[in-house]
Amino acid sequence: MNRILSLSLLLTPVLLATACVRASEEAVSSPATATATASAVEATAGAKIDRELPLAIVHKTASCGCCGVWADHLKAAGFAVEIRDTDDMHPVKQRLGVPAGKASCHTAEIGGYVVEGHIPASDIKRLLKERPTARGLVLPGMPAGSPGMEMPDGHVQPYTVELVLADGSTQPFAQHGQGG
Repeated sequence: MNRILSLSLLLTPVLLATACVRASEEAVSSPATATATASAVEATAGAKIDRELPLAIVHKTASCGCCGVWADHLKAAGFAVEIRDTDDMHPVKQRLGVPAGKASCHTAEIGGYVVEGHIPASDIKRLLKERPTARGLVLPGMPAGSPGMEMPDGHVQPYTVELVLADGSTQPFAQHGQGG
């Protein structure tokens, strides 16, 4: 029984990552026009919405599980979250100015900024507090241990959240994980 539980704990992040990658690839390659449907603003049970924080509009594909887990991370941090499922993420990323090669599986609009990928809520709150002249934050890929990609053993792969400047270039904003 313990062997089955251990195996399921190890495979869950892999399956979530696979679903997110597959959904992201399908969204980028799909030539269809995005058909977004907005769900009602949801609050996680027990999470208190901080009215000082702006609404987080999260664009994702319906089949992506880790995107929903990241949205729950935002809710737990006090953000009101509106989910917009779409069949084609490419136009969303293009409209919001996500730089080429910096994409992840979901894209959010928060307080006038683009937030791309599994970025910790603490980094988003810092961005909103400092209000730099920038497009927003990006975290390319799906690093293990980032919000929504948590590992059963608590391991966090080192990763760097980047600030996207007005010209589309990026610079380091925050370091996470071992040595970060």
